[in-house]
Amino acid sequence: MNADANLPEITADIGLQSVARVYAAALLRAAEKQHQVDQVIDELHSLVHDVYQAEPTLEKVLASSAISREQKRPLIQKAFAGKASDLFVCFLNVLNDHDRLDLVRLILVEVRQLQDERARRVRVHVRTAVPLPDDQRQRLIDVARNRLQLEPLLETRVDPDILGGIIIRIGDYVYDSSVKTRLEEIKKHLIERSSHGIQSRRNRLRD
Repeated sequence: MNADANLPEITADIGLQSVARVYAAALLRAAEKQHQVDQVIDELHSLVHDVYQAEPTLEKVLASSAISREQKRPLIQKAFAGKASDLFVCFLNVLNDHDRLDLVRLILVEVRQLQDERARRVRVHVRTAVPLPDDQRQRLIDVARNRLQLEPLLETRVDPDILGGIIIRIGDYVYDSSVKTRLEEIKKHLIERSSHGIQSRRNRLRD
């Protein structure tokens, strides 16, 4: 599976992630009851990656704590009523009622995470300096599947800044064999050796 290039890399404190996960779980439960899980996930994804990208001002307004719930409510209706499912519009209104519209992006991340957990999937994020060949991509999938006993979803991203090698992230685990990192480690080692040599010579002079 290719990377979702638009997937945001989000860092947030544990408290916000926990709150986002509660809303994500509630949204999935409601969608399951109405048999609209795929539709609602698509709508949430489209909001973040299509609507917000095309209308960044809308995101700023909805996420702003300086604008009241009463002012946001008609904006939600105008922007989404008749264009998205009633369930999704209702969900946005619930977020608005609790001043949590700023968590939409995090909620999307948590929705995906919950769906992956339920389906016993794991996302394997891979960064390389050049596109990963198909045979190497399949090899990574096979290794991840055998070691983790989960179905890996490989998400690749080309990052010329790493120069070469590969960086793999699975959850909190990171394997970094990039050329850039190795060069930085060599530089650090040389600096440490140089500093140690200088200090040793100073000590000998004192003696």
